[in-house]
Amino acid sequence: MSLTENQKTFSHDDDSVVVVIGSGAGGGTLANGLAQQGINTVVLEAGLLHTTADFLADEWASFGQLAWLDPRTTSGSFRLAKDFAGLPAWIVKAVGGTTIHWAGASLRIRPYEFNALTTYGNVEGANLLDWPIDYDELAPYYTNAENRMGVTRTNDIGGLPGNNNFKVMHAGAQKLGYSCNTGHMAINSQPRDGRLGCQQRGFCFQGCRFGAKWSTLYTELPDGIATGHLELRPESHVARIEHDSKGRVTAVVYFDKHGKEQRQKARVVAVAGNSIETPRLLLNSATSMFPDGLANSSGQVGRNYMRHMTGSVYATFEQPVHMYRGTTMAGIIQDEAQHNPARGFVGGYEIETLSLGLPFMAAFLNPGAWGRDFTHAMDQYDHMAGMWLVGEDMPRETNRITLNTDVRDAFGMPVANVHYDDHENDIAMREHAFERGEAIYKAVGALETIRTPPYPSTHNLGSCRMSAKAQDGVCNGFGQTHDIPNLFISDGSQFTTSAAENPTLTIVALALRQAEKMGQMLKQGVV
Repeated sequence: MSLTENQKTFSHDDDSVVVVIGSGAGGGTLANGLAQQGINTVVLEAGLLHTTADFLADEWASFGQLAWLDPRTTSGSFRLAKDFAGLPAWIVKAVGGTTIHWAGASLRIRPYEFNALTTYGNVEGANLLDWPIDYDELAPYYTNAENRMGVTRTNDIGGLPGNNNFKVMHAGAQKLGYSCNTGHMAINSQPRDGRLGCQQRGFCFQGCRFGAKWSTLYTELPDGIATGHLELRPESHVARIEHDSKGRVTAVVYFDKHGKEQRQKARVVAVAGNSIETPRLLLNSATSMFPDGLANSSGQVGRNYMRHMTGSVYATFEQPVHMYRGTTMAGIIQDEAQHNPARGFVGGYEIETLSLGLPFMAAFLNPGAWGRDFTHAMDQYDHMAGMWLVGEDMPRETNRITLNTDVRDAFGMPVANVHYDDHENDIAMREHAFERGEAIYKAVGALETIRTPPYPSTHNLGSCRMSAKAQDGVCNGFGQTHDIPNLFISDGSQFTTSAAENPTLTIVALALRQAEKMGQMLKQGVV
């Protein structure tokens, strides 16, 4: 039975509903949180509705099935601007959003990382700001999120087994005095909450066919629909948000699966389209009252875009490793996720196991490369181990999402241009992480090590950031925009800084907190 087959539906003229744009970690969790309070909610998702049986154990075919392939452009000195000019980020366009594609790593932002400006001081060329909330405020929502997502190594949930890729990294970590474990993963290590345990297939990025990995597709959204207070509308591509003469949002205009323009009235609108599509939508919704885009009196919509400092290290060994067998990212070293300026940079980074299938390895090992060195490395694929390096990158006003009016999507709307330049701090951190990653593998006899540049698939953060003062950002600590009281930001774009940790757990925790607050505000008539 289709997820939407027997759901309650709401009239396009019903101006009492909350409209949530996007169905991923932020949007899907928020929508369920509202529905559980009896608040009628309509979720507009641009992508298709898939079942777990649809997911493909084939990297290229799966990419075509799930990725947001609408046109985007990119600029800046960051390597992706050259190597992946038409793919500045890999975001899923489907019900469940990027919770289909993510690896499952679920880490809490550290207390000091909520206070980056206070902790690091002014960093030249960076636009640092403290979050308007702190760790203690978010801690109970982290606990709630970990429990509902089934995060391993929390709430007495056992860890996942370590595959060979983990065992290699673990052995090297021990040699260097690092601590290494299979991580906090939102992947069932055993059956839980009606979902199977992990089958160790190794296709985490292609969608979990067993539902072992948490996704809003088969958790939050079905739970919300079951209340009778949530309607999910797939293939609903939002074009703009409308407002009244008082500046309050009143409706969302979208194109349905037939390409027909529809208008859904709303009491409140929450935007959860990821850090690229969210600012694009606000900018595309400009009017005479909001000539620079909705919620943009500060000029900060689209700015301070972050994608984390990333890179990878692969190593070849005399004996086969078969890194692709087992969970993609169940292995982590967190010793470098600390603020230690003596290393030559502020902030910290995580070291996590990573494996790519043979097709993606060929594409991303060294984009554009060919010749003897490249083919030699590929010949050693089954003898490879791999790790991903992910750390805090610096927010910059010039790293931003803007509209490219020269390029239009299928509905005639200007597309997003993603501009990103590495900050010197990012470069110094990446160099340190590369050296440490190579040292881990060399400590256990690596024949050779290979540094791999960032992929077009990463974490998209910032661009509509939280701030205590309206002039410094787009929304407050609950995601409510400073300019428009019934317009909320509900995804990773509200991050004030990136911190070092994978962001999904924090997005979910923020959505749970926002749903609670929004419910109170609705019942009190504040919005």
